[in-house]
Amino acid sequence: MTSLWLERSETTQTDDFVPDALYDVVIVGAGLTGLVTGLLFVRAGMRVAILEARRVGSAATGNTTGKLSLLQGKHLSGILRHTTVKTARAYVDGNREGMEWLLRYCLQHGVAVQRRDAFSYASTPAGVDRVEEEFRAGRSLGLDVTRNYALDVPFPSFGAVRLADQAQFDPLDVLDALARDFRSHGGQLIEETRVRSVRPSQPTRVSSDRGAVFGDKVILATGTPFLDRGLYFAKQQALRSYALAFRVPRDTPDGMFLSVDEPSRSVRTAPIDGEDRVLVGGNGHPVGRAESPLALIADLTAWTERYFPGAERTNSWSAQDYRTASGIPFVGWMPRARKDVYFASGYDKWGMTNAVACSLTLASDILGGNLPWSQKLHRRVTTPADAGTFIGANAAVGVAAVRGYLGAWSRAKSTEPPADGRGVVSHHGILPVGVSTVAGDTCTVSAVCPHLAGVLTWNDAELSWDCPLHGSRFAASGELIEGPAKGDLRRIARSVKR
Repeated sequence: MTSLWLERSETTQTDDFVPDALYDVVIVGAGLTGLVTGLLFVRAGMRVAILEARRVGSAATGNTTGKLSLLQGKHLSGILRHTTVKTARAYVDGNREGMEWLLRYCLQHGVAVQRRDAFSYASTPAGVDRVEEEFRAGRSLGLDVTRNYALDVPFPSFGAVRLADQAQFDPLDVLDALARDFRSHGGQLIEETRVRSVRPSQPTRVSSDRGAVFGDKVILATGTPFLDRGLYFAKQQALRSYALAFRVPRDTPDGMFLSVDEPSRSVRTAPIDGEDRVLVGGNGHPVGRAESPLALIADLTAWTERYFPGAERTNSWSAQDYRTASGIPFVGWMPRARKDVYFASGYDKWGMTNAVACSLTLASDILGGNLPWSQKLHRRVTTPADAGTFIGANAAVGVAAVRGYLGAWSRAKSTEPPADGRGVVSHHGILPVGVSTVAGDTCTVSAVCPHLAGVLTWNDAELSWDCPLHGSRFAASGELIEGPAKGDLRRIARSVKR
């Protein structure tokens, strides 16, 4: 599974890792948050290193659908159910400033942007009330939204909210420009360096699988923080969703469309090599809790082929994001870290605007600045609605934990390896183990997540072990891919070639 954006050849130039180097700021993660934040600091004359576990954009940013919009499906009405109008307006103001900053940057650096109207639409009659709610929310928050009672699209729609003149782009074009700019200002961009721990001190020690570096300030731009200070892994839900790209033999819809009802459907076009591809996304779910991600991709494919006859799929991919109870990201300094460690998380699939808003917040917090919307978001309180969502989400985590162990203990251990592309959880004594076969290699690993001991499930689309508790993910051979876990899975048996 490779996204439309990541299938290109590598063009980003990077730097060598220097053990024990000292920086003013060390940033963990080279997605949009990490690169924008790094650029803001090097522009201020600071010594900055960005450490990336894999490659630039390999996590959320490189697997997004690349929409830049203040109309965000049903997100605004959801925020208003959890907080005050003033706080929701601060969220919109921050997203607007993030969007304007990024559009200016793209214009100045020759990054192609397509301006499109954004639509939050009802895909069923039952979704009409949600459309009306989102329309009222947008109006109350100062957005010039309008109602469309009919859409010129080939798929089912029952009216929509419209916000004109939003934007879309290839996110890797943006990251490439940011990376070049960051390095031209003296920043150090270091790939293939997984950070395993951060020890707040003066300076803070950042330990990786290639050695340690030190920073006066450290920023975790890693989707979710892998430090457990503040228990942010339990204050947000890890979500996975899917996207596909298609060639279609007919005219494509003009706009960016996102349904407000379920199952979710996101539709936009992307200009690729002189033709418009149709991008279709949706079928999101909590990480590790879908019976078959491969079936969800097949469902999206069938939906597209039904409403775009002759569609030919060229790419399929998935992304992971995190949802807070209020729908507003967490950003700022981590508790019990002496204000030396900062983080940003919880973009709820709207990272193109939220990432830049959080970067501006981090720069303002550390360098000193006056962002009224940022100060308002820093001072928000947990509401009863937030608490209810938090309790419900963690109850589901508890159910998933119990179900995982009961399932492992009840499943008889097979002497035959799984078929290629399959993984099975059983038990070795009392220890849940995962056995998988990928490209003919059968591997047995501990099926217990090293973060908080959740029993992993097999992801048949991405051939990975996924944790249904807090979203850590591991390759079939046990190497950590993403999430709050810090270490790999324990290998039970060596790989065997079938």
